[in-house]
Amino acid sequence: MKKEAMRNAKTFDELLDLKYGKVGSSVRDEYEAKANYFVISEMLKEARKDAHITQEQLADKIGTKKSYISRLENGKVDIQLSTLYKIFETGLGRKIQLTIL
Repeated sequence: MKKEAMRNAKTFDELLDLKYGKVGSSVRDEYEAKANYFVISEMLKEARKDAHITQEQLADKIGTKKSYISRLENGKVDIQLSTLYKIFETGLGRKIQLTIL
């Protein structure tokens, strides 16, 4: 039944509802949070590569360890907002803007 419903889904949101539940359910909230961490980690990795610096060089610029940058880029740790600003603005010379919806 579930496989058939997934085949008949017409939108990505319908697929997410079937697999993870409706928005607001605990499973869906966990999925959404992990998806957002993934997006942030990919943005960080891309910005660092665009700046032509290594993880170690970025870590040195912001006063942390390469292993921490690696864990961030691989979505293995949560990032504090202050650290996110520090990485992008101090380490990568980029501006960051936060939008709350």
